[in-house]
Amino acid sequence: MEIRPIAFFKSPVSGKFGVPRQSGIAAGLKGEVRLVAPYDNPDALRALEGFDYIWLIWEFSLNGPSDNLTVRPPRLGGNERVGVFASRSPFRPNPLGLSSVRIESIESEKGIIHVLGADLADGTPVYDIKPYVTYADCHPDARNGFVDGNSWKALEVEVPEAIAAELPQDDLTALRQLLSCDPRPQYLDDPEREYGLFFAGRNVRFRVCEGVVYVTGLD
Repeated sequence: MEIRPIAFFKSPVSGKFGVPRQSGIAAGLKGEVRLVAPYDNPDALRALEGFDYIWLIWEFSLNGPSDNLTVRPPRLGGNERVGVFASRSPFRPNPLGLSSVRIESIESEKGIIHVLGADLADGTPVYDIKPYVTYADCHPDARNGFVDGNSWKALEVEVPEAIAAELPQDDLTALRQLLSCDPRPQYLDDPEREYGLFFAGRNVRFRVCEGVVYVTGLD
């Protein structure tokens, strides 16, 4: 079987650091699925406007394949191992991702689907798009393994007014959501350490102390 990209993803988040660990948790994060020829044709998107969500099948192109049988999920603090197939880790035998994202709008003539809440970095190859249908895809009573017993708590985010004023409101909202997800590796908890998150062409500098993200600069 040979697969090839049918689209590439456009995101304000470049690189692995800062990309949401799951789709939907940064619901205001805007992105674009940009189809390539010959799929950038209105015929390929016909009737898609009737759906609210789509599935994206894509490549963990910043990681590559891994033969590790176990991984350390962030939800377990990055210290406990589980089987790779009991996780959504990007380190997989075949580095394929699956994400449900909300359709914001569609530019059929340009072959662009504007979406919200994606967990894909800028430039990610997309291999397929499928509509999300509730009767088959929604299982509200399903068990969630170790996730059920390890709740995730969003961090508070403080952005100084002078820095907030430099960002459009939509970008500021998305940035707050990204930072609240705590993009740091789970084994790092140094309140004095400053991190940098590349977002919308800017380097956002921040520190984390006692559950609060403090944005310290914008380059």
